[in-house]
Amino acid sequence: MSLQGKRILLVEDESSIVDVVSQALKRHGFDVMTADNGDDALDMLYPVLPDLVLLDLMLPGMDGWEVCRRIRSSPESRALPIIMMTARRDERDLVQGLELGADDYIRKPFSLVELMARVKSLIRRTQLVQTKPTVSVGDLEIDLEGQIAKFKGEEINLSLTEYRLLRTLAERPGQVVPRERLLSLIWGVYGGDTRTVDVHISRLRKKLAQAGGDSAPTITALRGRGYRIIVEESDEKPEG
Repeated sequence: MSLQGKRILLVEDESSIVDVVSQALKRHGFDVMTADNGDDALDMLYPVLPDLVLLDLMLPGMDGWEVCRRIRSSPESRALPIIMMTARRDERDLVQGLELGADDYIRKPFSLVELMARVKSLIRRTQLVQTKPTVSVGDLEIDLEGQIAKFKGEEINLSLTEYRLLRTLAERPGQVVPRERLLSLIWGVYGGDTRTVDVHISRLRKKLAQAGGDSAPTITALRGRGYRIIVEESDEKPEG
């Protein structure tokens, strides 16, 4: 699958990072747009949607969290892949970014090799050719081509990562998928911190409950094993 010509929007106010990252992206065949603040980033976003956004958290004026929130709140851009970049070490900042809808994050200082791997992995996930049109679990229907999920015909507002998690579980109804397996399937990370999985699953559970209440499929956690999606109540007590 060719990534040549895929468009990246880099939102970063440190010129040295912009120069280095832009050059690296261009060497790998990407078209690069840059913005050094949140307002300019949003102005550049909508005329021609990029294939991915690299978003710094600490921006002048509108910060990265607010930029992410606005991207996710618009139907036009809500499925846009977002990788947050941060020099902050507080886990609460990471959790906040993920809860707002970021698909991935990378801590500064980062290696260009790691950044390119994350960018390519996330873009490829959005470009996969689907082999079947839908996956259903009860009244939940997942449109694989359109990358959207519906409950009783009503679309559920999901980020790309939430969609990918839901699809992965829905394709294996009743089966327990280990956290480490989800981390490798969705993020392309092996042996990493599974906290990212837990945060996204928590958000996904809330959205399913909002969409269908008690009749919506349930994502349960089996202690020490992983997650599964079921339609009827399980006799096993969910974790968390």
